[in-house]
Amino acid sequence: MKSNITKGGFAIPLRRLALALLFLLAVSGCGRRTEGEQGTVVSVYYINKLETRITPVERALESERVEDQVEEVWAALRENPVELSVRTPVSGFEVRSWKIQETQLSVDVSEDYKKLSATTEVLVRAALVRSFTQIPGIDHVEMTVNGEALTDSLGSVVGPMTADMFIDNAGNEINAYEKTRIKLYFANASGDGLVESLVTRVYSTNISTEKLVVEQLVAGPGEDSPDCYPVLNSNTRVLGVTVKDGVCYVNFNEGFLTQTNNVTGEVVIYSIANSLIELPNVNRVQIAVNGKTDLIYRETFDLSTIFDRNLDLVYDGDGES
Repeated sequence: MKSNITKGGFAIPLRRLALALLFLLAVSGCGRRTEGEQGTVVSVYYINKLETRITPVERALESERVEDQVEEVWAALRENPVELSVRTPVSGFEVRSWKIQETQLSVDVSEDYKKLSATTEVLVRAALVRSFTQIPGIDHVEMTVNGEALTDSLGSVVGPMTADMFIDNAGNEINAYEKTRIKLYFANASGDGLVESLVTRVYSTNISTEKLVVEQLVAGPGEDSPDCYPVLNSNTRVLGVTVKDGVCYVNFNEGFLTQTNNVTGEVVIYSIANSLIELPNVNRVQIAVNGKTDLIYRETFDLSTIFDRNLDLVYDGDGES
């Protein structure tokens, strides 16, 4: 475990070179990592002065060990490249410690982190996650505040984060928020049927609507979903949600395999499928666990199957399907 990270890192490049580099990166809009004669080249992300987006700047890492590369990125993140009109994302709070577990970087920050505005906090998270996942061998970043799980502005636990969670929607700023109404399907009291719930949520446009739906299913029903019960184990984590040709691909961790109360496997599968297929761009759904679909869920459901909608499980207000 590392703690009390000190300032340091790379010197600021020449002004003309830096400005030219910034222009190229702004056009591309994407971080990248390459390996060549100068070592591993990563994109380190800073927050612009207006706090409307994050900006990548390329850095060549001199170290070979992952732990040392993380130290280098921390040092770079603490710099303030003023000629680029950006600032460090590590400001207003302290990094108490960090550690690497397999492919995940866990970062614990001080209580002052909670004082950041909602928009600044999103930008800080985006900058850290995008920067560190540029390091080969780091795929996820998880943050805690004084040892407690980090929650977002809606009170939901953030959990492990990947770079694709922070999507620059075309023409939108990374910290933009939208309000939407989504239809979710949770379990009934006996766990053998589905109950429809129409809810309103405010969410960051960094998160796709498909991912929002799945995250809300994992979070379970709120006060605006009476007579609804959770369908997924609270230890379930969403590793990825993508849509291609009308099929939504959802990747969970192994927590998905643990049964919640008396909820049947059929209810779990079609809670996910029905909720996602309510979205206009989703027609079918496939579920994976840690990237694998060659599994039989609850000894019945082949996860290599692409699931359609099933409204036969939905109960009306009188308890009848």
